[in-house]
Amino acid sequence: MPDTKTRIAAGLERAFAENGFAEPNIDSLREAAGVSLRTLYKYMPSREEMVLSALEHRHQRYMQFVFAKLPSDEKPVLHMLFERVSEWMSTEAAHGCLFHAAVAAAPRDARLRSLLARHKTDVAHEVAALSGLPDRQGEITLIVEGLMQDWPLHRGKATECAIHLGDLLLKEN
Repeated sequence: MPDTKTRIAAGLERAFAENGFAEPNIDSLREAAGVSLRTLYKYMPSREEMVLSALEHRHQRYMQFVFAKLPSDEKPVLHMLFERVSEWMSTEAAHGCLFHAAVAAAPRDARLRSLLARHKTDVAHEVAALSGLPDRQGEITLIVEGLMQDWPLHRGKATECAIHLGDLLLKEN
């Protein structure tokens, strides 16, 4: 059974993913978290803390979703990673990247910008390491970000393009 803080973060993540960062009022966030207002503020004393907690929770879920139980052959790993990013977009990110949306809603928030940078760096580092391309994190970031941005418009075609670009990186290496 998840602890109270984790349950709250999960509810907040769902609320922000479904409604954005501007729309949900405190009562709807409290309802999504499934706790009293007092408990919500006990664990997350401000809206900013609620956003950060929701994004930290999302980061952990994303990393687990994309990187769990991968095959050992490098090429299929890269393909599988891009396919998992696509699946995440299909099932969890209908409105695009929640981290980018948070920064867009509060562009001067240094903690949000730092969390966005850490999330994207962690993803690129893991993809690069697992696919045998440790020196290509910049290229991998562009491919993954391009896949995420293009997914809502082109879906499977975006995945095919990411896989093709990944194959080119592997050939160069």
